[in-house]
Amino acid sequence: MEKIWLKHYSEGVPAEINTGLYPSLVDLMDAAFKKYPQRPAYKIMGRSISFAQIDEMSRALAAYLQSLGLDKGDRVALMMPNIPQYPVAVAAVLRAGYVVVNVNPLYTPRELEHQLKDAGAKAIVIIENFAATLQQVINQVPTKHVVLASMGDLLGFPKGLIVNYVVRKVKKLVPAFELPTAVRFNDALSRGRGMAYKAPNVQPGDIAVLQYTGGTTGVSKGAVLLHRNLVANVMQAEAWYQPALKKIPAGEQMVSICALPLYHIFGFTTNMMLSMHMGGCNVLIPNPRDLPAVFKELAQHRFHSLPAVNTLFMAMANHADFNSVDWSHLAISVGGGMAVQQATAKLWLDKTGCPIVEGYGLSETSPVATCNPTDSTAYSGTIGMPMSSTELKLLDDDGQEVGPGQAGEIAIKGPQVMAGYWQRPDETAKVMTPDGFFRTGDIGTVDERGYFKIVDRKKDMILVSGFNVYPNEIEDVLTQMEGVLECAAVGIPDEKAGEAVKVVIVKKNPAISEADVRAYCEANLTGYKRPKIVEFRTELPKTPVGKILRRELRDKK
Repeated sequence: MEKIWLKHYSEGVPAEINTGLYPSLVDLMDAAFKKYPQRPAYKIMGRSISFAQIDEMSRALAAYLQSLGLDKGDRVALMMPNIPQYPVAVAAVLRAGYVVVNVNPLYTPRELEHQLKDAGAKAIVIIENFAATLQQVINQVPTKHVVLASMGDLLGFPKGLIVNYVVRKVKKLVPAFELPTAVRFNDALSRGRGMAYKAPNVQPGDIAVLQYTGGTTGVSKGAVLLHRNLVANVMQAEAWYQPALKKIPAGEQMVSICALPLYHIFGFTTNMMLSMHMGGCNVLIPNPRDLPAVFKELAQHRFHSLPAVNTLFMAMANHADFNSVDWSHLAISVGGGMAVQQATAKLWLDKTGCPIVEGYGLSETSPVATCNPTDSTAYSGTIGMPMSSTELKLLDDDGQEVGPGQAGEIAIKGPQVMAGYWQRPDETAKVMTPDGFFRTGDIGTVDERGYFKIVDRKKDMILVSGFNVYPNEIEDVLTQMEGVLECAAVGIPDEKAGEAVKVVIVKKNPAISEADVRAYCEANLTGYKRPKIVEFRTELPKTPVGKILRRELRDKK
């Protein structure tokens, strides 16, 4: 496809970016530590942590991890919400020459066991709130080194002690657990400070992150993101953001609200790595669902950037505390992870004066592939144009490019596209074309300006508040439940989450109830994967060859 979009780029946004500026994320971080040592890198609960402190702590933790005898390229899992230990651990793992494996802290034991086994994670840094989940699988996984963080570790005295007391004793958010060989986060730092750190030779083609995403087989698989993929996406985002960032007064530090989970690739790249590169500060929001707490935190800061998913924009705009915050310095609101709805975009613009700029990407693209111009003044209803150094085309089922005005599967080529799926060459082959395009499974169209629009999803994937949910996984779990003969899972429209999960079950045992199904799902599936609607039928609609007709189940609410 001719790059028609280049004519419509905002002024100053380049057609190509320099992907070789930093050989690795380690070099990118080191440059930021040297350039901005005294600037705050993170703020949380009234505490400020500087670039120099992140530098020192991550170096100490890197030395500690190296002392465990791990080899270059070994995988280290991180299972934490948005707390300062997370970016410290990311920097430590990468600086030690290892691979970050991002883990959703809300995973059930079954989901955690699969991911730790699949990644072959030798170590894990985990917050104590979820240690009981790890305890249930620790003997079945290759993960033998555990670093245990607690909410108040880096909040200083006496705040850290108070926060830990409230979390453990008042809110009772830390279930009892036993992990006798675990080392506390602050103890690991102390030990590391007395050890020699050896800087490894990290290359652009080395793996930086395994970012797990659902699979068409129902098995979560790791997108292999190389250092050069993530560095490229940071540089692409920086170039794309420039028109909006000009609104920030010269010399003023960019402050971003970090409500996106950092373990999700959207937050990982656009909050953590981009801010680090630009010398920006992230205000960490550990629990974006607690809106009164979110507004209380936001009211303390002058901020310029807010990346979020549609559901959060909508929930915030409709909240009673919205006007307790000064929105006048907000220069860029980036929407991604799920479709931004027109009603949300209109309300947000009315209330803040800052339009939501919608982008599009996937775990497999580090994540950003397209975005609307950041100096847009209104909602476009599209996912925007391909980023600098990125190509998109639309393909038919045979892999041939479709003509103008026709819908086709969106395929992406660029320096941010993953190297493949971790130890799954068969799955990689299904999504990569011979000429290097990644087939997304999303059906789109493109207009005469080069703006793309998603019209349907080829895959049966369900997108719940920006998280991928694969029906096969839900079905695989539910068919293992005693009394279930067969089942099908589909996505249905949901006002809050964009889509929600609906399951249709054929019983083997007539006695099983909706409550039984919900209890089973609670034990085996993380929250966003659990069905909103449970329906029982005597049979499922199928094709002559026995394939379940999901579309029919979607249509009948």
